[in-house]
Amino acid sequence: MNDIHPIYQNDFGIAFQWKKDKPGQANKVQVIFRDIGLLLTYSELRHFSKCIADTVENGKGHLCGDCKTKETCRSLLLNTPAHQITFAVSYQEAIEVRDLINGTLFKLELDSFFGELGIG
Repeated sequence: MNDIHPIYQNDFGIAFQWKKDKPGQANKVQVIFRDIGLLLTYSELRHFSKCIADTVENGKGHLCGDCKTKETCRSLLLNTPAHQITFAVSYQEAIEVRDLINGTLFKLELDSFFGELGIG
C-alpha cells in the first residue's frame, strides 16, 4: 500500500493512483474489482459511470421472478469506456461497481474543489 494513493474503496473493489506513474499514465486512476483492473482517465471514469447507470436502470426489471440464482446471475452486460470490452455482471455487482466509480468521482471532484480553494 506504500506505492499507491487510495482514492475510494468498498467491499467490492478499490480505486487508487500509483505514486510513481509511468509515462502516459499520469492522472489515471487504477480501478480494481473482481479480478479486473482498469486504468482510466477522469473522462473515462465519467463515461463508465454513465454506462453503469444505464446497466442498473435497464437491469431493474431483468431479475427473473422465481429464479434461485437471480441475485448472482451475471446476465447483465456492462459496457466500458473501451468499446471492445463488455463485462457480464449480476445486478448486485452493477450496484457495487456503481458505488465504486461514483465514490471515486466524488472524491476526485472534492479533492479538486479543495485544491482550487487552496485547502489541503
